[in-house]
Amino acid sequence: MRVLICEDSVLLREGLVRLLEDAGHTVVAALPDASELDDTVVESAPELCILDVRLPPTHTDEGIRAALRLRDAHPDLPVLVLSQYVEERYASELIAGRGGALGYLLKDRVADVADFLDTIEAIGQGGTVLDPEVVAQLLGRRPRDERMQRLTDRERTVLALLAEGKSNQAIAKTLYISEGSVEKHITAVFQKLGLEQDESGNRRVLAALVHLGHGGQPSAGL
Repeated sequence: MRVLICEDSVLLREGLVRLLEDAGHTVVAALPDASELDDTVVESAPELCILDVRLPPTHTDEGIRAALRLRDAHPDLPVLVLSQYVEERYASELIAGRGGALGYLLKDRVADVADFLDTIEAIGQGGTVLDPEVVAQLLGRRPRDERMQRLTDRERTVLALLAEGKSNQAIAKTLYISEGSVEKHITAVFQKLGLEQDESGNRRVLAALVHLGHGGQPSAGL
């Protein structure tokens, strides 16, 4: 996979380069700030961008703004955001914004090399991975969701599998039903949860958050 890194910490930036290249990926650029990010994305055509939330010059929200900008300009480009701390507002903006595959992880997750590389693969293949700490804090602000009462038992089961990060194909295989049936169940779930179709492509994530907020168990593959 072709990866672009935007991280101001030299140690972490170089560590990511080494880690990814040792795993067989190609690092097309490793930038210390977002000043040349947009042009570099166009020139290097990465298949995944990894960005720090806080970047120079102010170390406030340059990274998250760059991520949102990328997801708007390149909706098919997977983006992984790394953060030192859980920042709920930024996570919410990313989930609600336009774009496809997305990851939001705390930086200490990088230390678990195997899991981090699995995360890279999952996001690169179109998945969404949210740090469990981010999920916990987002859910901490949400009241128990009564919309779950509208779902049938089968729809609840499909939603639980969706919340584990399973694809439609994987859900169909698990439940021994057709992919068409899975699509119908998921459409019904979206409708009953009031998740209207939009350009963000993140209804699966939002539906999973409803499931988790109703007592479901979080998964690293959300």
